[in-house]
Amino acid sequence: MEGLQPLKQLIHFASFKFGPLSYNRRFLIVRCCSSTRVNRRSGHSTSTSTSDKEAIRAIRINKVEELRSNGLEPYAYKWDRTHTASQLQEIYKNLGNGEESNSENDYVSISGRIVACRAFGKLAFLTLRDDSGMIQLYCEKERLIGQFEQLKTLVDIGDILGANGSIKRTEKGELSVCVNSFSILTKSLLPLPDKYHGLTDIDKRYRQRYVDMIANPEVVDTFRKRAKIVSEIRNAVESFGFLEVETPVLQGAAGGAEARPFITFHNSLGRDLYLRIATELHLKRMLMYEAYSDYESMMNMAEEIVTRCALAVNGKLKVDYQGVEICLDRPWRRETMHNLVREATGIDFKNFGDDLKAAKEHTRKAFDILGDDLDKSSIEACSSVGHLLNEVFEMVVEPKLVQPTFVLDYPIEISPLAKPHRRHSGLTERFELFICGREMANAFSELTDPLDQRRRLEEQVRQHNEKKAASGLNKEQENKDDDDDSYEVTLDEDFLTALEYGMPPASGMGLGIDRLVMLLTDSASIRDVIAFPIRKIQQ
Repeated sequence: MEGLQPLKQLIHFASFKFGPLSYNRRFLIVRCCSSTRVNRRSGHSTSTSTSDKEAIRAIRINKVEELRSNGLEPYAYKWDRTHTASQLQEIYKNLGNGEESNSENDYVSISGRIVACRAFGKLAFLTLRDDSGMIQLYCEKERLIGQFEQLKTLVDIGDILGANGSIKRTEKGELSVCVNSFSILTKSLLPLPDKYHGLTDIDKRYRQRYVDMIANPEVVDTFRKRAKIVSEIRNAVESFGFLEVETPVLQGAAGGAEARPFITFHNSLGRDLYLRIATELHLKRMLMYEAYSDYESMMNMAEEIVTRCALAVNGKLKVDYQGVEICLDRPWRRETMHNLVREATGIDFKNFGDDLKAAKEHTRKAFDILGDDLDKSSIEACSSVGHLLNEVFEMVVEPKLVQPTFVLDYPIEISPLAKPHRRHSGLTERFELFICGREMANAFSELTDPLDQRRRLEEQVRQHNEKKAASGLNKEQENKDDDDDSYEVTLDEDFLTALEYGMPPASGMGLGIDRLVMLLTDSASIRDVIAFPIRKIQQ
C-alpha cells in the first residue's frame, strides 16, 4: 500500500493478513494452451508443454526476423486509434445484420490483442480485444491486397494489432471491422493459455499476473474496481475537509502495533531501522486525525466511506459475497465485546474483575460445552482477564459476525493507544468493524494523556521482554527455530515528547483496503485483490 499513501490524517490504510475467464468464441482453429502439438508453419498450437513453448517461441522469433527483413517493425512506437471496441459496439448497435456502413465518417482505426482466429481460403476472422471489450476483424483477401498472406502466416494469437477499415455487421449478427490494412504493433513470442480452460493454476496466476490479466479479463475488472474504491475513499474524506500526508516507511523504533517488525540497516546513518507496522504514531505527531471528536464519529465515518465505495463500484448496498448477501444499509449494528461474548458463551466477564483464575475456570467449562475444536491452550496462555476476554471473542464470536457489526469497548490491556472508557473502568473507547467474519476497520478515541501513554507503552515493552526471555528458554529446552519474539521493542521517546506538548481530543481509524476490495468484488482470497502478491520462491 505504500505507493498509495492515502488520507493519512484520518485513516491509515492497512493490508491485513489472513489468512478466470475465457471468452465463449466458437471459432478457434488453433489454440495456445498448455501441452501441445505445434503447427510448424504458423507457430500456432493446440497446447504447450515447456518444450513446445520453446519451439513456438523459436518459430515466432523467426517471424520477427522475417518481418524486419521485409522492412516492417514488429514492435511499433505508436498507433492512432479512433475508437475502442466498446465505443464501436455502442455507436453501431442499430446496424442491421448483413449491413455495412460505407460513409467516410465510418472509417475507423482500432487496436488490441488478437485472442482468437479462424481462416477459410480467402477469408479470415480475428477477434480483437482491447481494454474495453472485444470486436471481430473481418479480413478479405480482396481488401488486403499484399497483406492477406502476411496475416495468415505471420500473425499469431497473442499478437497486438492495429487495424483500419469500415464497419459491417455479418449475417450472423457479429459487428465487425472490415479491415483495409493492418499493422503488427507487438509480436507475441509466447503462447497464451488455452482459451477453453484459461489460466487456472492459482499459483501461476499470482506469479504471472500479466498473463492472468490476458487470460482472465475479469481480473482486470477487479483491479479497476480497486482503483475506484481507493479514489472514492480519497474523495469522501477530502470532501470532509481532511488533508493527506505522508509518513516515513522506515522508523527508528519498532512501535505502533504488536507485530514482529522487519529490521534493516541504514549504511549511511550506521543504525538499524524498522519497517513501520502502523502509521499512527507519526500521524499523532502531526495531529492528522479528526480533532475534537471521539470514536462515535469514526463509526459514522466508517459507514459513510464503505457505503460510498459500494455504490461507486456496484451501484447498490446489497452485496453478494461468496454466496451470502451482505446488507450495507445504515445504521449498522453496534454492540460491546462483553455483550457479544456473553451472548455466545453465557460468560459475563464483568463479574470476574481481575480474578484471572476464576475467569479461566469458567471459560474452560464453557468451551467443554461449546465443542472440542476450540484451542484451549491459548486460554491458559492469557495473562489477564482482558486478554482472556479478547481471546474468547476471537475464537467464538468473530467468525460469526457476518453482517456489518461495530464491536465496542475493548480491554485496556490490548489497546495501548486508545483513551480509557469514560464510564467503564478497565475498558477503552475503541471499536473494530467486522464484516463476513473479518476485521474491516479499527478505531478509537485517541489517548492524549502523555503520562498514561508512557505507562502503557512501558508495560507493553515489559510484557514483550518477558515473552522474549521465556521464548529464549523454550528454544534452549526444545531447540525451536521460531524467533518471532527475538526482536527488540523500545519506547518511542520522540512520540511521547510530542504528546507532552499537548494533543487535542481526537479520533482516528485504520481501514483495510484489501479486505474492503475483497468484499466489494466478491473475491475469496486476499491475493485476488493484490496485483503482485509475494509468493514463496519456486523450487
